[in-house]
Amino acid sequence: MTDGTIGTIVGFDLTVRDAPAVRDFYANVVGWKPESLSMGEYDDYMMLTPDGTPVAGVCHAKAENADLPPQWITYIAVGDLSASMDRVTAQGGEVLQAPNGFGPGGFALVKDPAGAVLALMQNPYGGSDTPDHAEG
Repeated sequence: MTDGTIGTIVGFDLTVRDAPAVRDFYANVVGWKPESLSMGEYDDYMMLTPDGTPVAGVCHAKAENADLPPQWITYIAVGDLSASMDRVTAQGGEVLQAPNGFGPGGFALVKDPAGAVLALMQNPYGGSDTPDHAEG
């Protein structure tokens, strides 16, 4: 994961029906160490490298995540989530899940014109509101 610089990948999440089984799969296959992350009534899992660096999340397909596809979703930092959502549709993409907020860490699930799914996240570390794209 990065420091949230505009345009960089800030995380990866996998949302599945059986999060504990998938958590254990990745712990055993790639050596990630799971760390519970309370979601209130259940825990999702932050996956850490052996030295404790966060690299990904394994989440339950519940609540607002219930309809997410069981695929790795890449989160990319943007400076202005609202403006990025406008550009998604203007450029032929589709908003699959509306933003869950517009402050730092707010995100929306989108599909690009080729059908690839990703998440755009308002700079999770609070950076500036300077434009995060080239005009055009």
